[in-house]
Amino acid sequence: MKARLNPVENQVTAQFGKRLVAAAKVLEDSSLPAAVRELVMLRASQINGCGFCVDMHTKDAAHAGETHQRLHLVAVWREATVFTEAERAALELAEQGTRLADAAGGVTDEAWTRAAQHYDEEQLAALVCTISLINAFNRGNVMLQLPAGDYQPSRPA
Repeated sequence: MKARLNPVENQVTAQFGKRLVAAAKVLEDSSLPAAVRELVMLRASQINGCGFCVDMHTKDAAHAGETHQRLHLVAVWREATVFTEAERAALELAEQGTRLADAAGGVTDEAWTRAAQHYDEEQLAALVCTISLINAFNRGNVMLQLPAGDYQPSRPA
């Protein structure tokens, strides 16, 4: 598979991508745990069918120490016993925030309340922004048909 255009070489997508990456840095500097960010980004990417981002966030999470078992079970987190209640609340928020078109009411009050039981206001804001940001990346990558499989984590473990 070949991408429809190269987002690094195209001036518009390169500049836009640079700003999205800067936004991601804000989230990395927040108090939201990195493991939660990666799980949320992986789940949204699975829902959106973004192979590039599933590849990236699976590898980044594993590189940062996440277990393969938990990564394999993200898609079925409701049935899995390996996630904390806080992680489950974040995954629920990610699903509802990603599937806005599927749910006329958007994110339910119940899902928000569950997340708010585990995360403070800064962390909730970071969760909302993480979900928004990964959805933007997913949509662009899916439209461009960026291929999956070649991503290599560059962050130190």
